[in-house]
Amino acid sequence: MNIKVDDYDVAVIGGGHAGCEAALATARQGFKTALFVINLDTIAFLACNPSIGGTSKGHLVREVDALGGEMARNADKTTIQSRMLNKSKGPAVHSLRVQADKQRYHNEMKRVLENTENLDVIQAEITRVLEHGGKVSGVVTAMGEEYGARAVVLASGVYMKSQIIIGDYRAQTGPNGFQRAGGISDSLAELGFKLRRFKTGTPARVSKRSVDLSKLEPQYGDEEMIPMSFDNDRLDIPQDLCWMGYTNQTTHDIIRANIHRSPLYSGAIDGIGPRYCPSIEDKVMRFAERKAHQFFLEPEGRYTDEMYVQGISSSLPVDVQRELYRSIKGFENVKIMRYAYAIEYDCLDPQELKLSLETKNVAGFFTCGQINGSSGYEEAAAQGIIAGINAAQYIKQDSPLIISRDEGYVGVLIDDLVTKGTNEPYRMMTSRAEYRLLLRQDNADGRLTEYGRSVGLVSDARYDAFMRKQEAIQREKDRLESTSVNPTAKLNEMLEKLGTTPAKKAVTLAELIRRPELTYKDVTEMFPGEQLSRQAAETVEIDIKYRGYIDMQVKQADKMKDLEERILPDNITYGDISGLRLEARQKLDNVKPRTLGQAMRISGVSPSDISVLMIYLKQNRL
Repeated sequence: MNIKVDDYDVAVIGGGHAGCEAALATARQGFKTALFVINLDTIAFLACNPSIGGTSKGHLVREVDALGGEMARNADKTTIQSRMLNKSKGPAVHSLRVQADKQRYHNEMKRVLENTENLDVIQAEITRVLEHGGKVSGVVTAMGEEYGARAVVLASGVYMKSQIIIGDYRAQTGPNGFQRAGGISDSLAELGFKLRRFKTGTPARVSKRSVDLSKLEPQYGDEEMIPMSFDNDRLDIPQDLCWMGYTNQTTHDIIRANIHRSPLYSGAIDGIGPRYCPSIEDKVMRFAERKAHQFFLEPEGRYTDEMYVQGISSSLPVDVQRELYRSIKGFENVKIMRYAYAIEYDCLDPQELKLSLETKNVAGFFTCGQINGSSGYEEAAAQGIIAGINAAQYIKQDSPLIISRDEGYVGVLIDDLVTKGTNEPYRMMTSRAEYRLLLRQDNADGRLTEYGRSVGLVSDARYDAFMRKQEAIQREKDRLESTSVNPTAKLNEMLEKLGTTPAKKAVTLAELIRRPELTYKDVTEMFPGEQLSRQAAETVEIDIKYRGYIDMQVKQADKMKDLEERILPDNITYGDISGLRLEARQKLDNVKPRTLGQAMRISGVSPSDISVLMIYLKQNRL
């Protein structure tokens, strides 16, 4: 017999990066929210590397920030090293990555949650999701407490029936030995959801004092620190060192000699692992020609001796781990503080979701994060804020917020998961976005702040600052495009000093910036204009320098808009449409695409199937 305790507008299950963003999104919109966490010490826990951002992931963090989320602000508070990746490449793939202090990141996010109005943080394991008449109605804890809810967001991460695997050792726990969620999987199965088994892993944590750092290559942070959050234009804090090293032939020989003891190769692991983040045994076996594999030694925090060995994750037995780590130069006397492990867990098929992240078979029930088959903190946070926004939209009976593929990486992420599905932990990459030059990290606020404002997650002060920035950007772009300068001797002398050819006729300042040898800073030092913030100046330079390429991508996106805006009725029975191939009928019935554009991206649906579908819509005036 359950004990009825309280009623909430929204119940959020899980306090990882997805759950935190979902709970904050609903509470900040004024909805009474309960965040249920098995252990309060796991809130915003950085179970793997304590880093935020990275290639394409930095874009997601900036987008969460633009929508009114917390991840970027928390990263800025707890950064201990900051680096902009891919600086030698084009601006579309520039990605900020910061090393965060693990304990402080948890403490700061917990403090924000505890001090947010309309939000109760409750330590309890949820074992059942309640449904009545096809709609979610509440949740039940392992202790039999029942909480009513008008919407539920499930963000259980890797905790559902999770088990840690190290060689032959098995432990029925979540990451780092935290209690797992043992009961909710059965509740989901009862509600008709198909459960799958995925796997991920993590490397050992070692004592810094036991490593000979002189044998490793120091990795410094950027001299100019770029903040994650648009709230901050600059950061000025001391940075910690990271180090880089390499495995060697001895390391690889140890792994090959013990590969039969690896759960990955013995068949002891059933879960499907991430292709883009392989274990060290995978790397050695799959790339036998490689003599060495790179790794990074990174601090877990400013006030701990623990170091994270990025690039050497494993599930080999502990004796093999000790041997392989000690074979590495600088690690001869290393002391392992926490052994590397693999973790298996239950997750859902994301094709059972709508683009709003609401489940198709239970109204008001949303899922986000690794339970949807994705991997990574940033992918989880991006789904979390969208799920939270749409849980609130559901209660208000308003249309859901759907970010399109040409508006954000978050749109690409969710569309890929829901439309294409995934057979392995999904990782966001810049190559997945067809409009990369439109979806830069510097302009994430310009793309998404209006959405955050429309649902009430962007404050008046922040919105005013955003509008001032956008107006300054436009004024400066107009000035640069309209201001011409004549080819005087003085101008040409300065141009030659900067390594570019002299001007032969009048040129605009924008044309000068588009020269490969010149930067926005070079041109504005010669012809000053309005003093811009670092953020605004960066966007102006990219918009001007890459205008031709940007215009091309805008045209490509515009061509797709008609198809993306062509809504498909929910009641179409694709099996009854003659001319559609059998595979297309099955796939369309399974996904139930929201738009014609989404239908085009379903694996197994061909261009000829889309033509048949368009004729059907026209004939039936749909």
